Amino acid sequence: MADDNPGNGNRTWLEKLKHVFSGDPQTRDELLAQLRDAEHSDLLDSEALRIIEGALQVSEMQVREIMIPRSQMVCINADETPEQFLPEVIESAHSRFPVIGDTKDEILGILLAKDLLPLILQDNRKNFDIKNHLRHAAVVPESKRLNVLLNDFRTNRNHMAIVIDEYGGVAGLVTIEDVLEQIVGDIEDEYDVDEDSFIKPLGNDEFVVKALTPIEDFNEHFKTEFSDEEFDTIGGIVMQQFGHLPKRNETVSIDKFCFQILNADNRRIRLLRVTNA
Repeated sequence: MADDNPGNGNRTWLEKLKHVFSGDPQTRDELLAQLRDAEHSDLLDSEALRIIEGALQVSEMQVREIMIPRSQMVCINADETPEQFLPEVIESAHSRFPVIGDTKDEILGILLAKDLLPLILQDNRKNFDIKNHLRHAAVVPESKRLNVLLNDFRTNRNHMAIVIDEYGGVAGLVTIEDVLEQIVGDIEDEYDVDEDSFIKPLGNDEFVVKALTPIEDFNEHFKTEFSDEEFDTIGGIVMQQFGHLPKRNETVSIDKFCFQILNADNRRIRLLRVTNA
């Protein structure tokens, strides 16, 4: 008959976990150290540990650290006609758009892309009044903690907020996805490359390439001779060629290749589509 006495080596995983935390942590660093020990002992899944670490980090971060800056906001002017703003809506592929008055400091509301679907069936778009389709625009300060913002998003069922600076001017915007990615990591899309690789073939001489691909690896795969004296990654070379932080779908040609931005945020390039120019 099995003996359930912990002293006889038959402890359950819960008892083992209690043993790991037998000494209460006094600081966040001590807590993280114990959690990592639990992960090394196979008591905590590595993915769960990463999410816990992300959640702890979010409580220390402010909106200004992850917001999309004002200069990169894709906005719709309230005076524009559907023919004027629809091409930008389609190109950006966003689901929500701030609607502005005379300047970006005058936010009238948020327009959901799905609310534009009836325009497809309307023969006379001149009667479309964008102000009849606006949702309330939540406003938050740059200094707001991300954990507080996430709770506000959940409570008020908002997905986007306009960020203002200390003078009341618009500094940028932030979405619930931006906050969640700080906790769970980048939210994958159809172009994501496996974690253990840098380059993914798509067929027809097209490839998805991580911006963090070492130049040496890029050169080896594509038989190129890009210099690694100034930059370590292919993303660094692409960024230099643009001369600015590019947005999704922007393209640039370098030597015999065309680089298209597939995924980028307000701090860095993430994924590239590489084809022969």
